[in-house]
Amino acid sequence: MTLAYETRDLVVDGDSHILEPPDLWTTYLEDRYKERAIKIVRSDGHEQLWMDNQVLLPGGLPVLGGVDVDRQKLLDPESGLSYMDAAPASSMDGAARLEMYDRQGISAGLALPTIGILWDVDDVDLGNAYARAYNRWLYDFQAPDRDRIITACHLHLKDPDEALRELKRCLKLGFKAVFLPPERPQGKPLTHPDFAPIWHELEETGVPAVLHLVVRLRNLRASPTSQWYEPGQTPRLFAFSLGATLQVIPAVCALVTDGLFDQFPRLKVLVVEAGAGWAAYVMDRMDAKYRHFGFETPLDLGRPSEYFRRNLWFCAEPEERTIDAMLDLVGDDRIVWGSDFPHVDSCSEAPAQIRASVAGLSEARRRAVLGGNAERLFGLGAHA
Repeated sequence: MTLAYETRDLVVDGDSHILEPPDLWTTYLEDRYKERAIKIVRSDGHEQLWMDNQVLLPGGLPVLGGVDVDRQKLLDPESGLSYMDAAPASSMDGAARLEMYDRQGISAGLALPTIGILWDVDDVDLGNAYARAYNRWLYDFQAPDRDRIITACHLHLKDPDEALRELKRCLKLGFKAVFLPPERPQGKPLTHPDFAPIWHELEETGVPAVLHLVVRLRNLRASPTSQWYEPGQTPRLFAFSLGATLQVIPAVCALVTDGLFDQFPRLKVLVVEAGAGWAAYVMDRMDAKYRHFGFETPLDLGRPSEYFRRNLWFCAEPEERTIDAMLDLVGDDRIVWGSDFPHVDSCSEAPAQIRASVAGLSEARRRAVLGGNAERLFGLGAHA
């Protein structure tokens, strides 16, 4: 591949997003579902996200994009900014994405959903259709370069049989990852036998699941933040600082405690939008408590920390300061980095920031974090 300026480094963004075009589901859904498409509707001066002909959040569409947009203006409900106003071309157009990669010296990047991490529907058939439509659009988004744009398919885990069929279809198309919400689908643990064929498929193909926090707009009162703030009143500093901690870390602990990695010892899980610095604390904490309570949940490897080193990968924030220390504890091949582009808490300086953050590491570690670890994790092959 040819970059806009010379660099010998392989640089892979392990946590970035697309912003779904407003007409994605009206275009890509099967005809019988088009009238129930996810869509953005403007009403009383505000944009609303609609799903199955119902508004998801009456107060207006939450901020979804906004990289390098004035945050105060973006978050002002009277600013009049629309979803599209805060959506750079590279968030929706694959060719523009590649141009951005070239400007920033990025070799390749993972594309995760945005609206796709908000929706949740009880109608299983409709949920399946939403996921299929998203995956069809994402495959077209990737078309300008299927090596540099890394795709993660969206599965509707409320229907494990259809999710498995969709997974196999996407893997045949070259998808390199699976988006995984940190929750119990239909109240079932991820170790439930219904999900075993999915984990087996991922284990056999070597494709990682990407564990990412979610926002369920229909169930804000059940959010972990609700014990501190009323719905709609949570300060963004609080929510954005702790969202990953409240969702992702408990999910990881459950995967280990429930023995998912004993059932599927070659399963790979990349944990994103949570930073990497928490890994050592949780490893040590779980090991210490396992000595007291391991008899209740015996693990094949003897200590929870061993699963962190064998089955888990971690995505560092661009300005994280403890990357070198984390590599000592989780392993040199366990950490990638991510920009969270183009969300409101990201910035276009992320590639420069991560280069600065790893500048003091050994040459081998620097190259591993910038791109080598992601290359191996996603099976990208050689990049020129």
